[in-house]
Amino acid sequence: MSKRYDLRIARTAEKDLVDLQAKQFKQVVSKILSLQGNPRPQDCKSLKGYEGGYRVDQGEYRILYTIDDENFLVDIFRVGKRNDDEVYKNL
Repeated sequence: MSKRYDLRIARTAEKDLVDLQAKQFKQVVSKILSLQGNPRPQDCKSLKGYEGGYRVDQGEYRILYTIDDENFLVDIFRVGKRNDDEVYKNL
């Protein structure tokens, strides 16, 4: 059996999540939780210019995170609208 990854959600991502409507919140959180079992789902992409960074989409939202395979840790650091470059600011 493969080891499940721990989740760490940065304060910036927490703030992003709090602003979501209930339905989106549920969908995004469910996608985040699924990263524990598979931190590199088929639809994830590496972030260019951000070592170890990945992004995955859920509906109209994008989740940005890093994966630490040594410590089995997924670090969620931003959540934002896909069509909004705001999610990439302050990386």
